[in-house]
Amino acid sequence: MSKDAYTSDLIGQREMRLDKLNILREKGIDPFPSKSFRTKKTKDIINDFENLSNSNSREIVAGRIKSIRTYGKLIFLDLHDYFGKIQIIIRSNNYLVNINKFSSKLKLENLKFIEFVDLNLLDVGDFIEVGGVVIKSNTGEISIDADYIRILTKSIRPIPDELEDVEERFRRRYVDMNVHPEIRKRFERRSIFWQATREFLNKNEFIEINIPVLEHTTGGADAKPFVTHYDSLDEDFYLRISHELPLKRLLGAGFEKVYDIGPRFRNEGFSDEHLPEHIAMEWYWAYTDYKDGMELTKNLFRYVLNAVYGKLEFEVRGFKVNLESEWEEIDFVDIIKTKFNVDPIKDSEEKLVRVLADSQKSLDIELESLNRPRIIDMLWKLIRKEIAGPAFLVNIPKVLSPLAKANIDKPDLVDRFHPIIAGTEMGNAFSELNDPIDQLERFLEQQRMRDAGDEEAQMLDIDFVEMLEYGMPPAVGYGHSERVFWIFEGISAKEGVPFPHLKREITDLTKQIYSNISL
Repeated sequence: MSKDAYTSDLIGQREMRLDKLNILREKGIDPFPSKSFRTKKTKDIINDFENLSNSNSREIVAGRIKSIRTYGKLIFLDLHDYFGKIQIIIRSNNYLVNINKFSSKLKLENLKFIEFVDLNLLDVGDFIEVGGVVIKSNTGEISIDADYIRILTKSIRPIPDELEDVEERFRRRYVDMNVHPEIRKRFERRSIFWQATREFLNKNEFIEINIPVLEHTTGGADAKPFVTHYDSLDEDFYLRISHELPLKRLLGAGFEKVYDIGPRFRNEGFSDEHLPEHIAMEWYWAYTDYKDGMELTKNLFRYVLNAVYGKLEFEVRGFKVNLESEWEEIDFVDIIKTKFNVDPIKDSEEKLVRVLADSQKSLDIELESLNRPRIIDMLWKLIRKEIAGPAFLVNIPKVLSPLAKANIDKPDLVDRFHPIIAGTEMGNAFSELNDPIDQLERFLEQQRMRDAGDEEAQMLDIDFVEMLEYGMPPAVGYGHSERVFWIFEGISAKEGVPFPHLKREITDLTKQIYSNISL
């Protein structure tokens, strides 16, 4: 059914199904019972067919009806559960005859079954339970020869045959995944991505500690936060933009290897690589530096991506990427000097702006309003998009790194790295700054940038400074978001989450259906 046909016919189909719902209730059949007595999943029937069929086993399956084919006194259903599908055969001369053989599996005195003559009350989309014998049909298809059917959920709306409008798919992802089951597979892989991340970190003796989402002062990244109000405290709080500062407080508390996986929130625009709300991971490792972090990060990527995809060679955004190969190290300052003939540390902001303007004519931004960190970062991004990787960007300017430890030999740079794959920064890591005096000065510089209008500059977190005064061991920290998964999937950010945020919309069709209530 096309979208237009589905929309135009939805009201009529919905009313017809509501009529069937009422008939079921009049017959004493509950269209929404509280449980199923399922004994086997579809995959269990398929995988153990020989034993089940040879023993004349009666089993109970449950799932959603995907098709109905009626041939007089013979009805065929295709039943889908999460694990697969199975054919149901219903014969009028056999239906409900052997119901007592389910007495050990069903509380028969509490159940009322649909009679054969009433099976027309079922629709595609309904969830049902079927009990019967495991057989093969005349065409050789593994099937259940039905002894009975119980309805578990009466579907009021038909699921369309196709759903092509992208926004409609995003708004009704529960329909999208029924029409396009491959989307459901994507989110299975997303789950494996984070499961494997946990497995890797746990195997390396990291401890997962969940930290607050609401913060008095938010930090750890250059981003504009969301603001909410905490009624019982009568104070505004921020939704975290990073996991960093609370996890480093745990290093100060005596932990040595900690991580957290969970949502973070950045009040910014949507893009193919960014969503204001997304899942991210950060780990922190005491008594080590960024060189140790690079080795751990390489192994993390290899472990997780092999767990998700079963391989380490990929075609990503037109780049061929082999994660088993050696990871190149790219010097931030040197590559900008080579590409643009400009020194990002020593040259004036005016010169940097001129180079940026000449290099990117289409920039829709007031270049004169940019500060040095933003100018340098934009120059780097012009280079980054051409790098296949895997590589690590190193020797990053201190002005871009308010929380990273300065390099002992080059104090204008910090001990920091970004893994670069397919033209993008996959994550961020550095040797952690643990000098409270230095940290306070960098916070104050960030605060001056905020006061000058940079909403993404970091806030002064005096409590964090005080923690450092008590002492935090040398450490390295690393973090990345689910953007890593999106990129290897080859999808946009909105496609990569089950329910992307969209502007609220109530359609005219919805208003028509629910005309008796205020929407």
